Amino acid sequence: MAMSGGKDDGSPMMEMNTTPLIDVMLVLLIMFIITIPVATHAVNIDLPNPSAPPPDTIIKRDKNKLVILPDGTILWNNTPMNQSQLMGALQATLAIKPEPELQFQPDPQAPYDTAAKVLKIIKGSGVTAFGFVGNEQYSEFGKAPNAPKAQ
Repeated sequence: MAMSGGKDDGSPMMEMNTTPLIDVMLVLLIMFIITIPVATHAVNIDLPNPSAPPPDTIIKRDKNKLVILPDGTILWNNTPMNQSQLMGALQATLAIKPEPELQFQPDPQAPYDTAAKVLKIIKGSGVTAFGFVGNEQYSEFGKAPNAPKAQ
């Protein structure tokens, strides 16, 4: 590595050597990066008490099944109905204590528009006991051993 000791006429070098300064800055940067704690993403959740209630106090809920067929037909407990009748049925279930569980199971070939509208009706009705059922048939674990895989 070539170094300059000044000009040929013997005058001192007027430029500051920045190499040690850069070395110190790089060491400080590396130390800073190492000492930063790993960013963790935390979601605070209010979990129920770990002690389970006695078996005699568990409330059994009634269940209503809502199915959407491939042709867009809405079935409420195997009874066909339109969207306005569905809203009335949902409002009627809110009066029942404890609120019956609403199980939503759209057919895989059901129109997306109909499913989205039905979900909007359910959300607008104020139903709190709601769940999707039948999704296990779409998982890898729910398929038959020799079933063809989707591509």
